[in-house]
Amino acid sequence: MTNTLTVAVLGAGTMGRGIAQNAAAVGCSVMLYDTTSERAEAGRDGVDAVLMKLVEKGKLAAVEQDKLLARIEATADRAAAVHAADVVVEAAPEDLALKQKLFAALAKEAPAHAVLGTNTSSLPITKIAAGCGAEERVIGLHFFNPVPIMALLEIVRGAKTSDATLQRAVDFAKTLGKDPIVVKDSPGFATSRLGVLLGLEAIRMLEQGVASAADIDKAMELGYRHPMGPLKLTDLVGLDVRLSIAEHLQRELKSAAFEPPKLLREMVAAGKLGRKSKQGFYKYDA
Repeated sequence: MTNTLTVAVLGAGTMGRGIAQNAAAVGCSVMLYDTTSERAEAGRDGVDAVLMKLVEKGKLAAVEQDKLLARIEATADRAAAVHAADVVVEAAPEDLALKQKLFAALAKEAPAHAVLGTNTSSLPITKIAAGCGAEERVIGLHFFNPVPIMALLEIVRGAKTSDATLQRAVDFAKTLGKDPIVVKDSPGFATSRLGVLLGLEAIRMLEQGVASAADIDKAMELGYRHPMGPLKLTDLVGLDVRLSIAEHLQRELKSAAFEPPKLLREMVAAGKLGRKSKQGFYKYDA
């Protein structure tokens, strides 16, 4: 498979690695950036580890693993990462000030034709782009974990995002094999607003003793055909992440529905953050 797009992924954490893997799998040339060489290389190594498991399971040929990995270059030089990019996808922490500073730099460092995407799941695209000097090229590209498997890409149009940028974002989504939806820049977009609401209600039900965590999840998995119950999903996303998004949505929407349950606050304070801490609504060995 060949593809002429050059994609710069900024942030080599879980989401950044997944985006890099997905882009490389469809033939894009990928620059994977993080703030240190060690983090950037760790991100590339993380992709390699995922590919190795696919090879071991017979889902990927070893020669394809080598070809895919060869398309990903790790770097700690941001300007070098984006200087030839057709699409930039920022996957940095959910910090508005950090993202604003980053996009102000990207407006100068990336080519004038480059789409400037942010993988934020809740922060306003319009605010992220404000004052960067290239507001018309900034757009939300909200991926879902695990990126190479999840079919959805939520595309969020900011107040000043141009028609051309939107079309190129939709084309990029299809290049990646995604099925995109387009939503306006509003708190929580479509997916976070609905997903967080369901997750918070599931936590309240557990808190009130309505049912066990396993049965609450089974209700949605078997009754509504959700691939994963809301409590399992909260463990995967991270209880601290879900708490932060809930607090943000409560402030923005001024709705009691997004008030974080006491149980969620207590679990985060106790360090029970889900899979990453091996303890959430369920226990994990690894």
